[in-house]
Amino acid sequence: MKQLIHKITSRFLLTGFGGAILFLAACSGHPSLPSNFTKADKEPAIWPDYRDVTVPPNIAPLNFMVDSVDDVIAEVSFQDTKFNYGGKDNKVQIDEKEWHEMLTAAKGKSLSVTVYTEKDGKWAAFRPFSINVAEDEIDPYISYRVLPPTFVGYDELSIRQYNLTNSQETTIYNNRIISKDLEGQCVNCHSYQNYRTDNMMFHMRFQHPGTMIVSDGELIFVNLKNNEMISAAAYNSWHPSLPIIAFSTDHTMQSFHTRQVSKVEVMESASDLVIYDVKQNKVQVVLCDSAEMELFPSWSPDGKWLYYCSAHFEYTKKYEDTEELLAKYKTLQYNLYRLSFDAENRTFGEPELIYDAVAKNRSAVQPRLSPDGRHLLFAEGPWGLFHIWHTSADVQMLDIETGQMVNTRPMNSELPESYPSFSSNGRWVLFESRRDDGNYTRTYFAYLDKQGRLHKPFEVPATDPEYFRLFLRSWSRPEFMKEPVRITPRQFYEKALTEPIKVN
Repeated sequence: MKQLIHKITSRFLLTGFGGAILFLAACSGHPSLPSNFTKADKEPAIWPDYRDVTVPPNIAPLNFMVDSVDDVIAEVSFQDTKFNYGGKDNKVQIDEKEWHEMLTAAKGKSLSVTVYTEKDGKWAAFRPFSINVAEDEIDPYISYRVLPPTFVGYDELSIRQYNLTNSQETTIYNNRIISKDLEGQCVNCHSYQNYRTDNMMFHMRFQHPGTMIVSDGELIFVNLKNNEMISAAAYNSWHPSLPIIAFSTDHTMQSFHTRQVSKVEVMESASDLVIYDVKQNKVQVVLCDSAEMELFPSWSPDGKWLYYCSAHFEYTKKYEDTEELLAKYKTLQYNLYRLSFDAENRTFGEPELIYDAVAKNRSAVQPRLSPDGRHLLFAEGPWGLFHIWHTSADVQMLDIETGQMVNTRPMNSELPESYPSFSSNGRWVLFESRRDDGNYTRTYFAYLDKQGRLHKPFEVPATDPEYFRLFLRSWSRPEFMKEPVRITPRQFYEKALTEPIKVN
């Protein structure tokens, strides 16, 4: 990745995204505020937009920039503590140590930020805005896929992890370590048991295919496909306490638009649900109705329920008639269901409808339940399952106890939102969005307070606030983590060169 070099203040030089800080000179204090300026009766237009957001007390500095100015200085204050940042360019990059000290002191209260900008030798002071500091911390790590805007190739694709407390990024696995031609190797569906990395997994496709599973810290490589399964295992969810993973097994197809804003439709021509026992290396079929397309299994935090989505579709001519499916793709709408689970006997109950999206002429997918079992997050769009391609797609939330929908308007935008999930304490919602430019997915967080209200979301902080404007890659399918992955990319690579274990 090309390194970005920018000045922080006259004291520092920063190299790379989340890179190390090198001292160039002895500390000479913070930049001084201008003595002559005009007052602007409005808040500044900053990028990313961190105005009046609610953040966790352990988040990395919310660095930002102001477009079309020569210089910017921001005064960040809490009570009697004030620090000035910026100077020399249009970016505000905040000292990490001072930032965390202010956040700790401001728990349950707010920081005040006053921005001063200079253009053509004239300074302006804008109306202060707040950064609200919640008392609830956020899980310190997330992981995500990084991929270019392509639909049929995998020449460059990686899974990375990011420390939310200091904006440091490292690689979990990069397909370039093993790919030998332009087709490359697809890696996808990374997931963890209870936000921990001693039990985790991701799939490899095409070159050296199989599923990488870390089981109690031990790395194994499995071929999750037998004669009774439609295909190799795909979308997945770890049981919270047992060594079993729920999967969908499906045939995926794509159709490309030529005259619409949406670029592509992703469809399943067939799909079932299975569970895999990691210790016994056994697959058990859960649902296999040929008229139902079951997807996105997701365990409840107590392990007593398996949530999923399903679309009803009956082929009139022959099973998996792709031409018929393409002609009727807008009729593929998914409802949310759940199955009760008997852990002792490994048996499931009958499907129970939880959310009827079809009755609203919508499609609900990717269910995730909050740690306390109270709220159900999901992505909802007009049809289909990959709502990140649908401009009208939003993240929705259902209150399981009351059956009422939670107001999610504060965190949705006019562009697609998808792949929502909860932090381990249930107070933070993570989702991906294309609100920045309509083309690349970025990671956002929204606070869910104890009254069940969602707050204005904020974009994942970067050391260089211009990073996501220049980084022409998507962050896809983000997941919360309590800790980093400890298996190295080299260990994954060496295991991928071995023959995968065949599932029973």
